[in-house]
Amino acid sequence: MVAKMTSAQKAARAAEKKRLRNKSAHTLCKTNITKAENLIFSGQLEPARTAVLAATRALDKAAEKKIIHPNNAARRKSRLLMKLNQAAAAPAQSGPAKSQ
Repeated sequence: MVAKMTSAQKAARAAEKKRLRNKSAHTLCKTNITKAENLIFSGQLEPARTAVLAATRALDKAAEKKIIHPNNAARRKSRLLMKLNQAAAAPAQSGPAKSQ
């Protein structure tokens, strides 16, 4: 549906520009999160830590620029860090078994 009023046409043009400008930030966030999760699940914890840091920075930057809601960024960072912490704790728990 095409806008009829002049002000609506201008708003539609502005919204499209904003969508294109924000798309790269959305993509960067999603890419960094996916890379970090893949490293976490493959067991490569040191590269995963740097990937999580990059994802956190991308999310913070997107939230600061109002591209995503700050609570959305906080939730996604929390979930990512939870996965990293669980992966780091799992090898420590499954250490050598005690013989009785």
